[in-house]
Amino acid sequence: MGGGLLVAGTTSDAGKSVVTAGICRWLVRRGVKVAPFKAQNMSLNSFVTREGAEIGRAQAMQAQAARVEPTALMNPVLLKPGSDRSSQVVLMGRPVGEMSARGYHGGRQEALLGTVTDCLEQLRSSYDAVICEGAGSPAEINLRRTDIVNMGIARAAKFPVLVVGDIDRGGVFASFFGTTALLSAEDQSLVAGYLVNKFRGDVSLLEPGLDMLYGLTGRRTYGVLPFTHGLGIDEEDGLRVSMRGAVRESVVAPPHGEEVLRVAVCAVPLMSNFTDVDALAAEPGVVVRFVDRADELADADLVIVPGTRGTVKALAWLRERGLADALVRRAAEGRPVLGICGGFQVLGERIEDEVESRAGVVDGLGLLPVRVRFDRAKTLARPVGSALGEPVEGYEIHHGVADVRGGEPFLDGCRVGAMWGTHWHGSLESDGFRRRFLVEVARAAGRRFVPAPDTSFGVLREEQLDRLGDLVEEYADTDALWRLIEGGAPGGLPFVPPGAPPAVPGALDSRGAAPDPAPQSPEGLEMARPEALGEARKSHGPEAEAKPQGLDAGRSAGPEIAVVHVDQEAK
Repeated sequence: MGGGLLVAGTTSDAGKSVVTAGICRWLVRRGVKVAPFKAQNMSLNSFVTREGAEIGRAQAMQAQAARVEPTALMNPVLLKPGSDRSSQVVLMGRPVGEMSARGYHGGRQEALLGTVTDCLEQLRSSYDAVICEGAGSPAEINLRRTDIVNMGIARAAKFPVLVVGDIDRGGVFASFFGTTALLSAEDQSLVAGYLVNKFRGDVSLLEPGLDMLYGLTGRRTYGVLPFTHGLGIDEEDGLRVSMRGAVRESVVAPPHGEEVLRVAVCAVPLMSNFTDVDALAAEPGVVVRFVDRADELADADLVIVPGTRGTVKALAWLRERGLADALVRRAAEGRPVLGICGGFQVLGERIEDEVESRAGVVDGLGLLPVRVRFDRAKTLARPVGSALGEPVEGYEIHHGVADVRGGEPFLDGCRVGAMWGTHWHGSLESDGFRRRFLVEVARAAGRRFVPAPDTSFGVLREEQLDRLGDLVEEYADTDALWRLIEGGAPGGLPFVPPGAPPAVPGALDSRGAAPDPAPQSPEGLEMARPEALGEARKSHGPEAEAKPQGLDAGRSAGPEIAVVHVDQEAK
């Protein structure tokens, strides 16, 4: 049985995703067969695996770091927010419906523990090590009883826990101490120590604090990773951009031609798969910004309307902010616009939505001859084709079915003049196609921009992942990390008072929550099929068929969670 480690964080965006990827890349370079795992992910950035399962993009990136093919086993539960109070639940790569936060944490989440431990067990039976990523903070005391992604999975697998803190935000010592002190004695026994992330300056000035932290908790710090610019690695929790700044922390290289090319991305509500523009930002001379005002489109050579989990909501937002009128003017002037997935749907003539927004028939911007009808079944695909004379690969994640009624064919969508639309995510990562597309954009925009002939997005991504592996290898105590992965948390770790507080009567947990209302029909969600997990196992080779041992051995496998349904609160 393979060893493992849970990478938790003091907060969201502490760096769990990139640290997990860095550990995976460090291990695989040492000859260790390693896989990433995140039991439950909340993200609008997702990816489609070869077997047609939807998982978080962060886990797909971590699988690339581990040099393995991503599978649904690596992210069995994906939550895709549709509002502040509800999310679509994706189980084993397939959507099973919408739930409110109260409905999910009021018992449904806890019921999935068996499913996620089965997936983890299968990975452990096939790999030397599994590096798990937590979510948020392990000390979310209001949700501990239903936790399946932090200490819940660590306890089930008996994995040691490494807590990552972002020192660039400040308060890292208090965060490490407080996170530990709010856990129960049983949970604390698995917290092996800490990892400081995004440190700037002289580490010798930090060492007295690390010594004091050890004195207070009895737990060592396994490394101090420096703040590093320009990693540009996929994450799941937030959009790491300034609304007036460039994509993430990418460095704009000098243009290969005479002029730069300016790209403006409309920061629509519930924006999904904004990573589509990363390949553009990697091109020398291409400047990518996220914008939310109409006047910011004026100097853009290309405007992108990206994917969104709320197409009708995004359309209303574009109209409210004057961006819709600006897009219509661009179309009349022959200035380039690219719509991707939900952005493609927005550019069409009409949207018929009884699924996502339930708004019925809504007029689109009328810039492309396309009519969209939302289907309850979600399209999840990995299409391959050609456009502009170049091969293209992508992936599709959408409920909208497009009826293209004119224009020139463009991937699965169409083109009218300088107006382009497609459901394909990731197409711009195809180097030859991206260069040809940028040539077309530059011509239409009247720019003397020439794409560099040798930019390879795949090579750049590998270099970024190697940089993460280098950070772990150079700045972490890798010998001590390997001992954790192989042997578990050290024995005799002291208890840090006060520990987890007693449950508050009436608090939201699996035992005290009020029962959910009955499933709504026909809007209710499909039953999670008992054979779904078995089908996923079959797709990962014969070794995945091994009967789980260890984790809750003897209980029945599979997602027997009855019916996941729409809460009244989510309607």
